[in-house]
This record gives sequence, C-alpha cells and structure tokens, in this order.
Amino acid sequence: MFREINPYDLKKTPFEYIGKDWALLTARKADGSINTMTVSWGGMGVLWNKNVFFCFVRPTRHTFAFTEEAKYISLCFFDEDFRKKLSLCGTKSGRDTDKIKECGFTVRKDKGIYYEECRLALIGRKIYSDTVKRDNFIDENPDKWYKDDFHTMYVCEIEKILIRD
Repeated sequence: MFREINPYDLKKTPFEYIGKDWALLTARKADGSINTMTVSWGGMGVLWNKNVFFCFVRPTRHTFAFTEEAKYISLCFFDEDFRKKLSLCGTKSGRDTDKIKECGFTVRKDKGIYYEECRLALIGRKIYSDTVKRDNFIDENPDKWYKDDFHTMYVCEIEKILIRD
C-alpha cells in the first residue's frame, strides 16, 4: 500500500537515492505504451519556486521517444534485492524486449507510471528540457562522457511522492 508524502519527509539525500540506489525512469506515450530505463544521473531540488527532479536520457535510447512524448515521467526507487532487475533495465533495450514483463513488475497508473514493487515513486510533470551541449562544458572534458549522443535533460515538477508502507 502506498501513501503520499511531502518532499521534506524523504529519508535519504538525492545523492543516495539517485547515485547509489539508482532509479527506473518510466514514461508513457499517448497510445498507452510504456517504457522504462535505469538512471543513475540526476537530482532533486528547488527551481522556479517548485520542487523538482531532473534526469537525463540519451537520444539513442529507446526510452527517449517515450520521454519526449510523455507529459509525466516517474522515477521509481527499489530495495537492494531488485538490483539485478534494475541492471537488466539499464542494459537491455525496450526495442528488443519487454523489460517490465521480464522483470515481473506490476504497473500502477497515476498521472505517471510507477510499480507495485518499488519503495518510492516520484511522479513529475515535465516543465523544461534541453540538450547538453559540447560548448557549454566549463571545467570538464565532454569526451570523457560523450562521443556525439549528448543527453537531453528533463526538469520535472514533482506533483506526487508515493512511499510504500
């Protein structure tokens, strides 16, 4: 059973949630099709007086088209015993396999998609996106991270945070 919580009631830092735990980013197209991918880059904070999360998707990923089309996207966090399934969702493509079915996840629908098996879900409405640009790197060599497929960053206003009891 899930209940809604306030962002200030989160028990961990964004560094733990995103950098260590990883998350599944999930988006739904207008036709109802869903795709998901594992993410470990992103963050949470306040922007334009709104509680937000931000995440990154490469245009070469199958999930990119879903994320572009969706009005809402979600970040779902799982317990450690789901690590292998999260790894699968980060290495296999939705072009070739139904990752959600293969992992045995139960889809729950809100404005965004989340999973019965997750422990925490952030449902966000996209409010801004932009592509990372080579010329905007200041103190980092972009070649360390990119050849040509620069991520698109999505900023989402957090409309709901659900935690499993």
